[in-house]
Amino acid sequence: EVQLVESGGDLVQAGGSLRLSCAASGFTFDGYFIGWFRQAPGKEREGVSCISSSDGSTYYADSVKGRFTISSDNAKNTVYLQMTSLKPEDTAVYYCAALEAPAPIASIWGESRYYDYWGQGTQVTVSS
Repeated sequence: EVQLVESGGDLVQAGGSLRLSCAASGFTFDGYFIGWFRQAPGKEREGVSCISSSDGSTYYADSVKGRFTISSDNAKNTVYLQMTSLKPEDTAVYYCAALEAPAPIASIWGESRYYDYWGQGTQVTVSS
């Protein structure tokens, strides 16, 4: 059974940091792109970042560039999202998702409809 399990969400003050984890099981980690998305109340789900588990290529939304860092530990089948300088507008439920390679990832990584598997989400709340 394919599973993606996010963890690490919390309540944090503006300017603080959090590290989210996405643990994958039930599929071969190598050969997938792993993305992080977020959805705030009343807003559409948006792509935050993505990483290729095979070559480590990374992609970021402009809103998080320089503040968030995505990384992968293939031995643990886990992808991390290190979030720093958090802002109240980062408040959302954060989801990780897996997209099977090959794919034109540079152009589609932020499109949720292309992803095959999804986790249940973890809440991040940033207070001002």
